[in-house]
Amino acid sequence: MKIETACIHAARNTSHSTGAVTVPIYQSSTFAHPSFGQSTGYDYSRTQNPTREHVERLLAALEGGAGASAYSTGMAAVATLMEMFKPGDEIIATDDLYGGSIRYFNEISTKNGLLIRFVDTSDLNALEAAITADTKAIFIETPTNPLMKLTDITAVRRVIGGREILLIVDNTFLTPYLCNPIARGADIVVHSGTKFLSGHNDTLAGFLVAKSPKIAEKLDYLKKTIGGVLSPFDCFLVTRGIKTLAIRMEKAQENAAKIAEWLEKQPKVTQVYYPEMGAMLSFRMESAEAAQSVLNRRSLILYAESLGGVETLITYPMTQTHADVPDAEQRGIDGTLLRLSVGIESAEDIIQDLDRAMR
Repeated sequence: MKIETACIHAARNTSHSTGAVTVPIYQSSTFAHPSFGQSTGYDYSRTQNPTREHVERLLAALEGGAGASAYSTGMAAVATLMEMFKPGDEIIATDDLYGGSIRYFNEISTKNGLLIRFVDTSDLNALEAAITADTKAIFIETPTNPLMKLTDITAVRRVIGGREILLIVDNTFLTPYLCNPIARGADIVVHSGTKFLSGHNDTLAGFLVAKSPKIAEKLDYLKKTIGGVLSPFDCFLVTRGIKTLAIRMEKAQENAAKIAEWLEKQPKVTQVYYPEMGAMLSFRMESAEAAQSVLNRRSLILYAESLGGVETLITYPMTQTHADVPDAEQRGIDGTLLRLSVGIESAEDIIQDLDRAMR
């Protein structure tokens, strides 16, 4: 089944007696037992809910995983994931991560006794040199947020070799439509479902997809124990969004390529970061004042955090996504940098808005 079809039909459930085409919203906190010792398969919605089960099956199918678990936010997914590790374990992470992930690793994971080492994972020699006997996982983003650096997932798996090190990939930017990390050697895939998966800036969600049944079972246990699960209505919204994932990604990616090409020719733009795929790009203006002028003068483009919706959004990483990162400037995140999440509007209209904002 091609992914365009899978986005719509991969988790189709024909067991509903009503024949409903759209997955029902089971807005129930608990489920009745037929009799002592018997269950319908659903007992309490924190443990499992039919609507959440549907979207989890859908994500597992799209990513080629053995199982998936759905969480209330992307960061709730990351927080649950990190409970797989114990004090003294070492995690190697991409140095150009989403600011919320950096904040969690620095403030929460470190407090809990984990050693987090930030490395340029696109440099395989640097990655190899960073691995120690205590390394339990490598956590990568590709492309990175916000500098769009690429890490070769297959090459990282080769670096790991036979060592018992989990390869974890945040696939939020590319989605399963453009990249399947498990097929390239990842053990766990992370998604902020808030972004391209739901695609309409109307819900928060997070997902973990596991390659093996053993890891899937562990994550499911942590999910129900910690309890940061995705609500039935939000599961419905994500499922609805995924139905149009393929056509949204195609249009947004087409727009992003045109915009990146246009930005390369602008005299006030000093650098463009676009990995030649996906709908995310960043660029530098000639000064912080010029960048802030773009933020103040744009009209069609919305100045907001987040990404992956049908609307084009512009973000100022220094004061938004990476405001809590203490060494942000050393990471290349300064006042000249702007990040663009390209939507599905007319590319010409987006370019005209940027052109007016840069004058």
